[in-house]
Amino acid sequence: MIKISVITAVYNSRDTLEQALASILSQSHPAVELIVIDGASTDGSLDILERYRQYFDVFISESDDGIYDALNKGIKSATGDVVGFLHADDVLQNTEVLCKVAAAFSDPAVDAVYGDLVYVARKNINHVLRYWQGGVYDEKSFQCGWMPPHPTFYVRRSIFERLGGFDARYHIAADYDLVLRFLAVEKIRSIYIPEVMVRMRVGGISNQSLKSIVRKSLEDIDVLRRNNIGGVWTLLIKNIRKVSQFWRRKVM
Repeated sequence: MIKISVITAVYNSRDTLEQALASILSQSHPAVELIVIDGASTDGSLDILERYRQYFDVFISESDDGIYDALNKGIKSATGDVVGFLHADDVLQNTEVLCKVAAAFSDPAVDAVYGDLVYVARKNINHVLRYWQGGVYDEKSFQCGWMPPHPTFYVRRSIFERLGGFDARYHIAADYDLVLRFLAVEKIRSIYIPEVMVRMRVGGISNQSLKSIVRKSLEDIDVLRRNNIGGVWTLLIKNIRKVSQFWRRKVM
């Protein structure tokens, strides 16, 4: 049976944390390793984590250098065949998500799996604001501004051991760098699950302010250039592609 390690990074997420944990613990797949990395929260998140601590296979609470540092700690602690992430603001779409991920990885030729994602209102996860459809990847996808919904991205642990984790030099775009590096540069083999896998609350670090948006854009350009994929024009297309997410809808 395929064991899936799910890493949840937490920092002052008291209002959303419990929903995230419950969505993991309710999964029907029987082989799940839950890894929780807390960045020394001060808002009461630790009280919630203490109530759930018996369900954690790994729990670390200490100061860190940001979310990617936390996720890298989780990757190093993981023992599952497959590694995925669920941030403390997000929830898995239903109880069958990890079963479907495991089924996809039953093919030994598959290195990575991803699906679709919906952005939801912060105070009402049933209010869908945007629909991010993954779509099938091909070699020209990144040059055309494509990116898979990174919170749905599951990868074999052996790939992380071979290629490394998140590049913590990036404060916002390390997830973009990772999926681009894995898929386009290293050419790992991926499969697309055409279903919503994650409900992601709006208000993440990448769009919290104009300063964050500018920083993310500069980091995205650096990621593209470092990986020899493109530059400003590719980033422009990437941002234009997001527009359709606001009117795309799918029955869920």
